[in-house]
Amino acid sequence: MSLESSLRAVSFPPPAGSQEVRSTAQSSSEPRSGKCDVDPGVYFPIVNRNRCEGKRDCVEVCPYDVFEVRPMDDREFSALSFAGKLKSRMHGKLSAYAPRAAACRACGLCVAACPEKAITLVSAQDWLGRDIV
Repeated sequence: MSLESSLRAVSFPPPAGSQEVRSTAQSSSEPRSGKCDVDPGVYFPIVNRNRCEGKRDCVEVCPYDVFEVRPMDDREFSALSFAGKLKSRMHGKLSAYAPRAAACRACGLCVAACPEKAITLVSAQDWLGRDIV
């Protein structure tokens, strides 16, 4: 199964401005917008560190506390492209991480909220074996 066909199976919220997604997520304690009816561990969020500016929108909207934002270590920073390094330095070398990725229910709020479009959801099958920085 291809990544595109895997992602089509997940109900993502409609693309919306980050503020709208954030407001919706904060207005209820129930899982928000997307159906969020996928079992945990079926999909994982992947953060593209070359794009991420550590703005914390993903942290604010995730109903499952999957994300955190923290400074990159030297190994992660050195793996960035030249443009990624410049961008990272301008934003304090902060990046989103998904330390609780196995709790992800694939609601897609993080994908919709990220202003840099740095987050994608991939199926567990596609995720296995990837070298994720």
